[in-house]
Amino acid sequence: MRRGMIIFLVFNLVLLGFLLNSVFTLITLLFEDCTGDAIRSYDIPAPNSELIEQRPQLIPKIIHQTWRNETIPEKWHEAQQSCVNLHTDYEYKLWTDEKSREFIATEYPWFLETFDSYPYPIMRADAIRYFVLAHFGGIYVDMDDGCNRRLDPLLAYPAWVRKTTPTGISNDAMGSVPQHPFFLQVIESLQGYNRNWRVPYITVMYSTGPLFLSVIWKEYIRWGTTEEGRVRVLMPDEYIKKPWSFFSYHKGSSWHSDDAKTIFWMGQHWIFLTVTGVALAALLYIVGFTLARKSHITLSSPTFLGMYRKNGYVAVNKRDDDTTKLEV
Repeated sequence: MRRGMIIFLVFNLVLLGFLLNSVFTLITLLFEDCTGDAIRSYDIPAPNSELIEQRPQLIPKIIHQTWRNETIPEKWHEAQQSCVNLHTDYEYKLWTDEKSREFIATEYPWFLETFDSYPYPIMRADAIRYFVLAHFGGIYVDMDDGCNRRLDPLLAYPAWVRKTTPTGISNDAMGSVPQHPFFLQVIESLQGYNRNWRVPYITVMYSTGPLFLSVIWKEYIRWGTTEEGRVRVLMPDEYIKKPWSFFSYHKGSSWHSDDAKTIFWMGQHWIFLTVTGVALAALLYIVGFTLARKSHITLSSPTFLGMYRKNGYVAVNKRDDDTTKLEV
């Protein structure tokens, strides 16, 4: 095998390894069912059960929410009030844009430049929820998530998030003790993921949103954690749409733009797109391999008239009728 062919193969193997390494966590997310850390129905006492009082309270009784100012849109009044009315013994913190920036400037000044540089307001809303959970602890709830029952049973876990579809976890409902190692890792990772991917939906999702959080979570649990560092996962039935679910959904997603429709379509057809992508990559590899091979067995100099294979050599006829033997 020619030296050039070896170099070509090594280059492609290195490139393939680099690409696989860069998307390894995303690939493993496709096969993550969260069962290892799931909070199941049988783990949670029924509403008003006496067993709730017997559970430890690790997470402080604080509910965090975010909005641009103190005026909550009418469409979310019911959802917001359902959480406030069910938890009169909880402290309620509404993080407006002004309060959020002031908090970051005071408590985490090293992050202020990144915080101010985010191109979309939702990215600051994403970031502040991670910081306040890491700092104060408590439970964060999106404005479009109402409370279907009291959240007391969820206070027994050092940290929890919820499973989303098609894979990974979401950041619309989360709970944590102060200084939990997972949320400390999340806020530490934000600067490294601050990139503009040119598509608003991808920029938000992979820089501060649920996809970012899912990647950090997957990396966090890869090598195992202590019980105190464990992050439990609220499963879909415990999250919403069941009589015993903790939350109710109200129409939201105020930050989604037109590009989100394309992304949602891609999410619904990810298997087809994955197979197509792999097939296209394989086709390009075969074409590249074939062209590279031909380039090593074809002599394109205009001084050559032809060549033929004989006894393990290539005999090349030149214009002056001399024959040169090249070993192959």
